[in-house]
Amino acid sequence: MPLQAFRGPRVWLWRWRRNPLKRRADTVEAWVMLGACLGTVLAGVVAGCAAAGTVGHALARERAERRPAVARVTGQVPGPRSSASGTSAGDRGWATVRWTAPDGSTHTGQAWVAAGAPAGTPVTVWTDPQGRLVTRPASPAQARLGAGLVGGLAGVAAGGVPCLMGLALHGRLERYRMRQWDAEWARLGPQWRRTAG
Repeated sequence: MPLQAFRGPRVWLWRWRRNPLKRRADTVEAWVMLGACLGTVLAGVVAGCAAAGTVGHALARERAERRPAVARVTGQVPGPRSSASGTSAGDRGWATVRWTAPDGSTHTGQAWVAAGAPAGTPVTVWTDPQGRLVTRPASPAQARLGAGLVGGLAGVAAGGVPCLMGLALHGRLERYRMRQWDAEWARLGPQWRRTAG
């Protein structure tokens, strides 16, 4: 409680109230900090929503364009390694597969298939509209998570710019006020010493 008496009561929005001891630097600092806070929130929300929307639309377009196709393994896939090596019988490996695109053209590529699969084994692969091999598209839940993470990171990064600018301006104003205090003390300090003596 004595600390509260020493500090005095906390007055909200004191920098905007009329006060004979308030300096112009106090008012400027109040507006700078208010602008920095509003800029931080606004930039973070706008950038985060824009980034999340862009990523969400891109992943939705991938889901709409990519189609599963049945491919066939063209040759024997090497069998699973022995259990003595510490690997399981469910090993997978790369193998050459062949599939037919929607336009009727035949394509070949590498796909991740079960080890030991014989030639002719059907494998599901994902293709783009041109029939080229692509990765499996993200599920709606994965797309939401990815868009949310990218949006959050973009929002924090964009919001950090006005926040750091506000802190830098606050530091400059603080140094300016300290220089003013030094100048006034240099002017008034000798007068106080004369009256004390």
